[in-house]
Amino acid sequence: MANFVIVGTQWGDEGKGKIVDLLAEFADCVVRFQGGNNAGHTMVVNGEEFISHLVPSGILQEKTCIIGNGVVVDPGVLVQELDYLNNKGIDVGPGKLKISEKAHVIMPYHKKIDHAREEMKGDKKIGTTGRGIGPCYEDKATRRGIRFIDLIDPEAFREKLNAIIDEKNFYLSEFHSSKKLIIENIIDEYTRYAQRLAPYVTNISIVIDQAIRENKQVLFEGAQGTHLDIDHGTYPYVTSSNTVSGNACCGSGVGPKAITGVTGIVKAYTTRVGQGPFPTELLDETGENIQKKGAEFGATTGRRRRCGWLDMVILKNAALLNSLTGLAITKMDVLDGLETVKICTAYEYKGELLRDFPASLKVLAACTPVYETHPGWTEDISSVRSIENLPQNAKKYLRRIEELCDVPIDIVSVGPQRDETIVVRNPFA
Repeated sequence: MANFVIVGTQWGDEGKGKIVDLLAEFADCVVRFQGGNNAGHTMVVNGEEFISHLVPSGILQEKTCIIGNGVVVDPGVLVQELDYLNNKGIDVGPGKLKISEKAHVIMPYHKKIDHAREEMKGDKKIGTTGRGIGPCYEDKATRRGIRFIDLIDPEAFREKLNAIIDEKNFYLSEFHSSKKLIIENIIDEYTRYAQRLAPYVTNISIVIDQAIRENKQVLFEGAQGTHLDIDHGTYPYVTSSNTVSGNACCGSGVGPKAITGVTGIVKAYTTRVGQGPFPTELLDETGENIQKKGAEFGATTGRRRRCGWLDMVILKNAALLNSLTGLAITKMDVLDGLETVKICTAYEYKGELLRDFPASLKVLAACTPVYETHPGWTEDISSVRSIENLPQNAKKYLRRIEELCDVPIDIVSVGPQRDETIVVRNPFA
């Protein structure tokens, strides 16, 4: 039995969707444990692209997929996603998808507040997606949230909504000069969602525990990346949840002894969406070429991703925070044709060499990356299916990543298709 956590090691967009889809073949259950529809996982199977925002990526492998209690769910978006997948011939019935009864529900006022706050910040925007994720987590923390167990109980839902709507409307109208929300409109809309989603709602801790007791294999799927973690990321330019592997337990209701390994997803270079310091960012032709070749646009927002060289300072920090047992390198093929490739091994700050990731954004913004320069490769590696057949310089690049990170590479992705993958070691084998 093996139960693995998949996490992003950078600032998200590392290609977790493809790796989860790939490994889901060997798992029995796939569990999403944090975030909301501010995440977007893109998978390409037989030339067809699938994008999921809430439903775990393992749905394409027809596995049991679970939305954990640590996820905040916009029920309207989830219903749209179910319809989207059904129309593509994917079974997303209650037998295939489970929703935690303890997962919190994103309400209309959460989205309105999110947009209004970001607009008010002007030039100091943090780059939120405006999906209401943060405000929903706020209400969860202040014990005023609405959970799925409440949503599917009409009396409880009305009671909880009545208790908070006046305060939300006052805040929206008086502070943000926004229109008030009409409670009956919300109840009508969300009652429809409740009727559609009620068959999916259950105690997912029991479902996962039973699977583990039956020696089934569970894959825990994270969203975003380590350095967007609310505690350990580049705060305040972070998401509103804990993205690190430890939250797989809290966000799904299992104990830590259930986890047998953690795979960190690493893009062969680095990208970042939105605001915040980015030491290895390339503001030149090389960065532009990587952005275009890698089709670096957010799956959720469509925003252009900032691109830069691979940063080992943040990768080693991710290895520490997540207890990584293996790496999956993605988009290796995007580096094809570059004369040289660089790896940042440390930062220089006011004459001091920093090898550990600084907490201060002021310090991080003033850091200069210290690079190793390696020869690139001209060959197209998209058809390569074994490490031995990679160009010599590509193999050296991967070996150096392992040496610097002290974590073995299990998987190398050489293209977007499911089969464009080199599996060095299957974590579930």
